[in-house]
Amino acid sequence: MREIVLDTETTGFEPEQGDRIVEIGAVELLNHMPTGNTYHQYINPERGMPQEAFAVHGLGDEFLADKPKFKQIGQAFLDFVGTSKMIIHNASFDMKFLNAELGWMGLPKLPMSQALDTLEIARRKFPGSPASLDALCRRFNIDNSSRTLHGALLDSEILAEVYLELIGGKQPDFALSASAGEKTETDGADNWRPSPRPETLASRLSEKEAAAHAAFVDALGDGALWKKL
Repeated sequence: MREIVLDTETTGFEPEQGDRIVEIGAVELLNHMPTGNTYHQYINPERGMPQEAFAVHGLGDEFLADKPKFKQIGQAFLDFVGTSKMIIHNASFDMKFLNAELGWMGLPKLPMSQALDTLEIARRKFPGSPASLDALCRRFNIDNSSRTLHGALLDSEILAEVYLELIGGKQPDFALSASAGEKTETDGADNWRPSPRPETLASRLSEKEAAAHAAFVDALGDGALWKKL
């Protein structure tokens, strides 16, 4: 199962009022584990950077002047995402900007059904509690000390950790470690179970402990569960 944890930085809040994307960062997950494969791109917004936006992410006109325009990277971004589920905090905001940029290029827009909003998940799971990315980092004891300014790739990496905590801290599919040609009991990651050991492990219970346990069970009488197994 491939998922893309994604974040954007922009010049403002409304693409229909001339605001543009200036950075995209994305982290690939496979079976809920980071693969190390990422997408990161600074983008020339073809307009000036408002001071309010600069204060958030620190990306100024001079820095962005020689970066590619969205029309130069739009297709590569779509190719990276593909049809994978996109994990986004406040997904409606990022999707609004991504689809505006894609639409101006004449490229296919991304359906909202392809996005999973971690902000909505957090609000359902912790009603009435702060649900910002920083607040969730505090809740889950995730180190975000390097987040002095918003940055799309760093925020995506942090969001990936938050997302895994929100869905229950899912562990990797240990069946993936099976050697080539080795069969697992099921093909599905969620249904995987370890196969029985070829040899039973030796008991670590001492004779004294075994005798004490037997005496305890006898003292329970005939109603003891152990005697019915």
